[in-house]
Amino acid sequence: IEQPTFPKITEMCVKMIRRVNDEEGIKKLVNETFQKLWFTPTPHHDKEAMTRKILNITDVVAACRDTGYDWFEQLLQNLLKSEEDASYKPVKKACTQLVDNLVEHILKYEESLSDSDNKGVNSGRLVACITTLFLFSKIRPQLMVKHAMTMQPYLTTKCSTQNDFMVICNVAKILELVVPLMEHPSETFLATIEEDLMKLIIKYGMTVVQHCVSCLGAVVNKVTQNYKFVWACFNRYYGALSKLKSQHQEDPNSTIVTANKPALLRSLFTVGALCRHFDFDQEDFKGNSKVNIKDKVLELLMYFTKHSDEEVQTKAIIGLGFAFIQHPSLMFEQEVKTLYNSILSDKNCSVNLKIQVLKNLQTYLQEEDTRMQQADRDWKKVAKQEDLKEMGDISSGMSSSIMQLYLKQVLEAFFHTQSSVRHFALNVIALTLNQGLIHPVQCVPYLIAMGTDPEPSMRNKADQQLVEIDKKYAGFIHMKAVAGMKMSYQVQQAINTCPKDPVRGFRHDESSSALCSHLYSMIRGNRQHRRAFLISLLNLFDDTAKTEVNMLLYIADNLACFPYQTQEEPLFIMHHIDITLSVSGSNLLQSFKESMVKDKKKEKKPLSDEETESDSNSGSGSESEEEASKPRRVRKRADSESDSDEENDINAVMKCLPENSAPLIEFANVSQGILLLLMLKQHLKNLCGFSDSKIQKYSPSESAKVYDKAINRKTGVHFHPKQTLDFLRSDMANSKITEEVKRSIVKQYLDFKLLMEHLDPDEEEEDGEVSASTNARNKAITSLLGGGSPKNNAAETEDDESDGEDRGGGTSGVRRR
Repeated sequence: IEQPTFPKITEMCVKMIRRVNDEEGIKKLVNETFQKLWFTPTPHHDKEAMTRKILNITDVVAACRDTGYDWFEQLLQNLLKSEEDASYKPVKKACTQLVDNLVEHILKYEESLSDSDNKGVNSGRLVACITTLFLFSKIRPQLMVKHAMTMQPYLTTKCSTQNDFMVICNVAKILELVVPLMEHPSETFLATIEEDLMKLIIKYGMTVVQHCVSCLGAVVNKVTQNYKFVWACFNRYYGALSKLKSQHQEDPNSTIVTANKPALLRSLFTVGALCRHFDFDQEDFKGNSKVNIKDKVLELLMYFTKHSDEEVQTKAIIGLGFAFIQHPSLMFEQEVKTLYNSILSDKNCSVNLKIQVLKNLQTYLQEEDTRMQQADRDWKKVAKQEDLKEMGDISSGMSSSIMQLYLKQVLEAFFHTQSSVRHFALNVIALTLNQGLIHPVQCVPYLIAMGTDPEPSMRNKADQQLVEIDKKYAGFIHMKAVAGMKMSYQVQQAINTCPKDPVRGFRHDESSSALCSHLYSMIRGNRQHRRAFLISLLNLFDDTAKTEVNMLLYIADNLACFPYQTQEEPLFIMHHIDITLSVSGSNLLQSFKESMVKDKKKEKKPLSDEETESDSNSGSGSESEEEASKPRRVRKRADSESDSDEENDINAVMKCLPENSAPLIEFANVSQGILLLLMLKQHLKNLCGFSDSKIQKYSPSESAKVYDKAINRKTGVHFHPKQTLDFLRSDMANSKITEEVKRSIVKQYLDFKLLMEHLDPDEEEEDGEVSASTNARNKAITSLLGGGSPKNNAAETEDDESDGEDRGGGTSGVRRR
């Protein structure tokens, strides 16, 4: 029996079985495969086939040790449920065979553990067998009733390795489920279990204590009613805590408390664990005493949450979490609310304490869920006799009230650098939503934000919650989409380990997919919702929105990398970029002009409109009259051809700059939004291979079918807005303005001005001058974006170029349209 099964078979089984909760077709296939492989009865005489089956199952269970066993439970439940009403039950028969043979194998492994050569292998196989028996016990504990007395001696296993501890814990979990089902178990057997469990509670660490107290709870509460035995144990640890509290109150620096720290930690944990499984305010425990035990325990544990030692604080909070499962109403106490909310919301608070509070809430919700499921099963059994629905309603009402108390702080825990904090916060929210304890709309933006987490498991979990909400409440996702995008930026800021690097909105891998791509894919199917969402994002780039530059970069990254499917999607974005550019660009230039110091000599002479326009071309009134009076088109051509003219323009504007550099900084800051839009449009043109003519001809009011063609994406096209990245990395908004910086901002201003002049084509331009206008615009964009990008404006075909509607280039036709 020691021949291992082929690793490849085990690996295949692991991969297949994880699909047990997949779509219906795959789920059905998985169930059928494993029913044939594992859950078909084996002929009694074929011991070899049974051994192969046992080895295969235990190998797969061992391989899934770190990822959890939900798949096994789900598979077994599915198969047993499918034959509930059948007269012939092969799965049930196969399970009985498997359990009986697993027990036989355990005894064989136990005997062979004395063989030092195979001790490690057999120890691992022993653990896998006992774990598998526990998984069967969770779904069908009746199968293990006849083997309970065989399992009991394993509680006395001497613990020296991790495997030994796992044996004890799994045996305790099996007995917890099985002993209450035994008919007339012997008193000696029950007394032996109680004594074994008590020895383990006193001797070993947290994990063993937790499982043994839980087992003791099932045995005493449901079978023996040996309350005095448990009361004595409780008083032992409660008394030790009270004594240590008194000593600490007398002298917080006392060496007695420090020396007794291990005893303090054990007492805090064990008192809490006992309170989780026993209600010591019952007369069976405290007799006629009027002392309120739960309040006394709360007072004791709360005292140690304020201890200076973090380890003591953590154990006290663990103890509280246990006590709250037995008495959830304690979570409404003001001091508890203050403790939990302050730990969750204080940014400087220890990560361990945050995680422990979140774990407490998670465990409470898991226990409530188990209680509710049990109540539901009990209700179905006696549904015809009486209405038990009220029982469940009261319990869920309590859970809902508790979660309303702590919801905001739990959600805010998403904005934490440590992934473990975000992980437990997400678990709590998922449990809360699955149990229907809160209105889901308030969680939507936070789930969108968590969908951008670097860890795939968390992303998937958050995305799955959004899908479930979308199924039940259509429109909720769209309603909170923009808020979710903004919140996802805040999450990325919190996660960002290098504050000097700007936060980006796409994944730094081969796909370069947008962080919010799942959100977009959920919205894109509804044309009205998609357009409203995209317009809302583009509105953030408007100069009046005052959105911070890094957030604009983050949103531009997402817009550049969203999973667009039809031509209409990027064309719609480019159309609205044109509109935003024409409005925001003009406002930006006007505010800069107004901040400049006027030349008094020039102001005395009134100018015609034509002269004013050419005058503003240089950015000031210092240009000579001869230069100012040149025809507009001649000047444009000259500007586009002559670097010296450009230098003269820069010098002219430099002379008119005000002493206060605030308007310069404001211009550099606000202009980043327009730069990003320019760059985004260039990127989308490159990515989709659109010509200027196609962009200009697009109209949002056209029938959806016209632009319903699939996008032919170019490979190797990346969004890299160099100017904005440099602006953020140099922290220009807060740094000192040098002459060089001033010159670069002035050049940017002049390029902007040139671009705005060529944003629309002239009504009566001749053919020869179209290229001059386009070249001037291209030069301006090249300067603004740091070179290279606008060459794509020439990507149109000859047909497009001769179209006549394309004269104004990539940003043309806005006002005319």
